[in-house]
Amino acid sequence: MQRKSMGIVPVDIYEAEEAVRALKEKIVRNEKSVLYFINAHCYNLAQKNLAYRSTLNSADFLLNDGIGIQLGAKLFGFKVKENLNGTDFIPKLLKAAGKNGFSVYLLGSKEDVANRAADNLFTNIPEINIVGCRDGYFEDAENDQVVDAVNKTKPDILIVGRGVPLQELWIAANRERLNAKIIIGAGAFLDFASAKVKRAPKVFRLLKMEWIFRLLLEPRRLWKRYLIGNFLFFIHVVNNKYKYRLAQVSGKKL
Repeated sequence: MQRKSMGIVPVDIYEAEEAVRALKEKIVRNEKSVLYFINAHCYNLAQKNLAYRSTLNSADFLLNDGIGIQLGAKLFGFKVKENLNGTDFIPKLLKAAGKNGFSVYLLGSKEDVANRAADNLFTNIPEINIVGCRDGYFEDAENDQVVDAVNKTKPDILIVGRGVPLQELWIAANRERLNAKIIIGAGAFLDFASAKVKRAPKVFRLLKMEWIFRLLLEPRRLWKRYLIGNFLFFIHVVNNKYKYRLAQVSGKKL
């Protein structure tokens, strides 16, 4: 693994199978690790949300998600190996988990969605060992109860799908209390796994244009994120590249 900088946050350079092997080794060695994904929207959020930025920087694994990060990486002078979005990467990890007897807990989305996701994962990965499942809509007062429920099942892998930046901040705040070995901020993975949200046709994915398909499905909700957000992303990348180079020369941190 190589950790490269995009100014305010790093990106870990892996192929999918390399990342799966690295995570398996962490479980075998009983080493707790946190994995997040970074896409253009996340990069934009990290500009002003310093707590979120700090959380991303503290990740043991920070995997690139989407064409935006791929293009942004080139501006910073490095290449990613492949697109490691959670919707495609997490099933690969869970298949490996099933083959190795690792247990999984699903935490996130609405209760019916989380349950349907679990059912579909059982269908697609028969050997998977899901030891618990609950929705991600809970108040701060319920936090101890949620952590206790997760810990009672002793999962090797905890999938947390509460949306960014809430899921990352929640994981960071509870990392030391959670006994899962691998904790993943999974975004909308449970929505896709449950079939609540439709995946883009293969041609969109091959062309790395899945965001266009999602925008067409939910234009009212996503137009700012993709149309304005993508434009802002490249402004931020160029600006941070300039600051990053100045910081390298001066020895100061961003």
